Amino acid sequence: MGRDNRRSIVADKTARSAGPVHRTADAAGPSSPPAVAELPAEPRAGLPGGYPVELPADDYTAGMQHHKPPPYSSPSDSSLDPQARSQLPKGPQYYPGLPVLDYRQYSPPMFELSADSTTISSKASYLSENSKALATLLRSLATVPPKPQVLIQGNRGRKVDFSIKLNLMNLLVSGDPHDRLDYLRCVGKDEVALRGGSEPGLKPDFGVDNGLEAWCDRFIKDSTSIKTFTLERVVANLDTNWLEGQIRSLVAATDYKGQVTVQFPVTHAKVIIQNPDKHNKFLTSVTSLFSSKSKYEVVKAVWPFATGRNGEHGRRCIVQSEKTWWEEWRDPIKFAIATKRQGWVTNEDKLECIMESKGKGISLIDWGPEL
Repeated sequence: MGRDNRRSIVADKTARSAGPVHRTADAAGPSSPPAVAELPAEPRAGLPGGYPVELPADDYTAGMQHHKPPPYSSPSDSSLDPQARSQLPKGPQYYPGLPVLDYRQYSPPMFELSADSTTISSKASYLSENSKALATLLRSLATVPPKPQVLIQGNRGRKVDFSIKLNLMNLLVSGDPHDRLDYLRCVGKDEVALRGGSEPGLKPDFGVDNGLEAWCDRFIKDSTSIKTFTLERVVANLDTNWLEGQIRSLVAATDYKGQVTVQFPVTHAKVIIQNPDKHNKFLTSVTSLFSSKSKYEVVKAVWPFATGRNGEHGRRCIVQSEKTWWEEWRDPIKFAIATKRQGWVTNEDKLECIMESKGKGISLIDWGPEL
């Protein structure tokens, strides 16, 4: 009897040693941070193009408060999980301090960005074969604005004394999605444009309501050996003349005697679709010199700075007026010019002017000997 009892005890210990080890940490589960969330996109009723709805940053932050990672947790790579990757939502992305946009639309698959960052282009065959796919893509790419900038340069002869740039893109995107005024616009019947072929004209005309789909269908059916379809992103109702006047007055107040250039370049402004090369690129380039080309420049994504031109009654700006913007950036611009900056003027410069009064009190500047 005692021998059987000892055998039972030994067998029980053996079974326990072979079983799982229970720890407090295991009961709590592995620590991992929450998955990065993106804001959903929904079509906005009443506007052409179905622009994505963007949620305010406060709503996004409130929704994330219940998903705080534990201290010292390491990031998890969800891209390694095919199921998790397929479930990631599409739509606008939230980056603190930046407009809420779907930034993936600036570099879609099978597109190349030009060296000057003004144009993305593609020769993907499906975009020259499927009119519905082309129209859907163009509507998506129209949901993000171009990047307007201010370029201010001063030079004496070959010497560049200063060359500064400022980004104006945030002035086109309101924090409240209901205040967005961007829209997709097809060429009107009385507008001269490249409507197929190599010469601008007034025909054909498909109207405003069904214009995009009709133009895409015509492009697909065009049998020309080389054909392109262009979407242009444009800025409307920004008074660049008023801003240029303020900038030139500011530079003149520093007693600068050189040549001043003020420009308003726009990058990420065009999307070009071209039918693919049937032969190698060299033969295609030679053929293009002698064959006809068909160009379609009939669609624009319009991004208004304001509801009307400066000075018009009832004008409402999407974010702020030209005057308000100038009052905020006048001192950072003056300080950058005074220090002979070569590069961007950013929010960091504005913060230093607010906190440290940089740019204030600067009048005459020693520009050195005349060249």
